[in-house]
Amino acid sequence: MRKGDSNILLWTILIVGLVFMGSVSITVAADDPEARAIMQRVDARDDGDNQTADMQMVLIDRSGGERLRKLATFTKDKGPNTLRLMFFLQPADVKDTAFLTIDYDDPAHDDDQWLYLPALKKTKRIATTDKSGSFMGSDLNYSDLTDRELEDWDYHFYEKGREQTFDGVKTWAIWATPRSKKVVKETGYEKELLFVRQDNDFIVRSIHWVENSADLKYMLVDRLERIEGIWVATQLRVTRKKGKQTVHKTILTLDRVRFNQNLDKAMFSVRKMEKGL
Repeated sequence: MRKGDSNILLWTILIVGLVFMGSVSITVAADDPEARAIMQRVDARDDGDNQTADMQMVLIDRSGGERLRKLATFTKDKGPNTLRLMFFLQPADVKDTAFLTIDYDDPAHDDDQWLYLPALKKTKRIATTDKSGSFMGSDLNYSDLTDRELEDWDYHFYEKGREQTFDGVKTWAIWATPRSKKVVKETGYEKELLFVRQDNDFIVRSIHWVENSADLKYMLVDRLERIEGIWVATQLRVTRKKGKQTVHKTILTLDRVRFNQNLDKAMFSVRKMEKGL
């Protein structure tokens, strides 16, 4: 069964936001074996298999205007790799848009992503160089929707205190710094500050320094639930700020999360994306 933390970020997905405001400077430090061991536990955490869920995506602009999108999501392990598929159901202007990701366990193999646009009747393969781009107008980029390769990052503890407590829950505060400019280009982030719950190895907060920008992206798990023994972020808030000014916000909510469903691996294909649900 595939282990990982990517569902934090998408349909549970990945990753996730914070309380610090403004810019934080750090001194680049060597990889810390203790911090890396924590991130290895995060990566190895059981995220379930054969998952289905309903997703609601709310896009909020700087004036408070909202746009609501509804999706159906599916996740399946195929050997050591993970397959993820989502279909947009509402509103009409994005209905039948589909997105497919194949997350390869082999760090030498770039993950594959495709986006089907029904209005153009065209499927677009997301190039590695385009993965830092916004996903469907949200505050998530394409790289947020795949697992992170531990080998691409150095990890060390936050120098102002490796332990941080939020709402009575203890976390480890860990810097993640890319090991190459290639990783920066692919992810769109110059560095990240991650907050890992000590009791279940789940990233519940994070800050991301956006490449070539004064913007910071804050990700925060507003609701974390244990479903069929699996920890799932059922509500995730992603806020993009310039200084103290909110530029945009995305709220993701998962409902009817189910594991061990009867999902055929043949479903996770470009053909199925184009055919629809």
